[in-house]
Amino acid sequence: MSVLAALCIGACCGLVAGMLMGTMPEFGRRPRRDRGHGSHAAAWLQQAGVGLSPSRFWAGSIVAGCIALLLVSALTGSVFVALVPAVAVALLPRAYFSRRRRLRMREVQAAWPDGMRDLAASIAAGRSLSQAVGALATHGPMPLQHAFARFPETARMLGTGPALELVQRELSDPTSDRVIEVLLLAHDRGGSIVRSIIDDLVDATTRDLKLLDELETEGLEMRINARAVVVLPWLVLVALTARPGPFRAFYRSSGGVVTLVVAGVLTALGVFVLGRLGKEPVEQRVFGPSEAAP
Repeated sequence: MSVLAALCIGACCGLVAGMLMGTMPEFGRRPRRDRGHGSHAAAWLQQAGVGLSPSRFWAGSIVAGCIALLLVSALTGSVFVALVPAVAVALLPRAYFSRRRRLRMREVQAAWPDGMRDLAASIAAGRSLSQAVGALATHGPMPLQHAFARFPETARMLGTGPALELVQRELSDPTSDRVIEVLLLAHDRGGSIVRSIIDDLVDATTRDLKLLDELETEGLEMRINARAVVVLPWLVLVALTARPGPFRAFYRSSGGVVTLVVAGVLTALGVFVLGRLGKEPVEQRVFGPSEAAP
């Protein structure tokens, strides 16, 4: 009974975590696997600044969850109390790097208006498009310097168009897509109207970024409250069962196990609902595949 209940809690938390991350298992005969998923997950990790493959990333997360399971089990004397905190610890690396990736990509988005002004000034000064874009690697805003660090060398080896497409693929960002598509069009056809298009993009991008900042600020308090509501009950439970006594005895009994199963299911359901309600609006990519988390 106890082992079955533990398996039910672990399976439920795993399924909800997979649902939130878009990696639900497929039962029965699987269709041909999407070959691009691995590359998308690797790009996601690269954008987050993680120098690991997706498999190593998840292996490390699972090891962290197992260590947390052992420690909390030793502290509380119950593996059932430790299951949900262990799953939370296993998902912490993804949550941390997801936020880190979002901040890094937001910095790139915020840098584009100044970067486009630099491009327009370089083109007005008589530089070619390749020279103007290459100058971003040394004289552009700092986030764009990192994004275009390899562009000059890549442009010499592959050409300006493929080098821009490589940067576009690495950034995987709707704002960057729009700018780079304009640059690709200007490179292919040459462009006397490139400056006017860039000026329009500067105005549109500035308005979009201002709106995104307002939406994120308004939803910050709600996200903090939602996470506190989910985390605090389990912290209290761990504190109550940290010492021998009636609380620990109850949660090691069959009635306590049933209570933990119900609590785990409700917690997973609450995380799913709060994640959907508090999900930030994400602009879909038009010129490239949608992003995929590892």
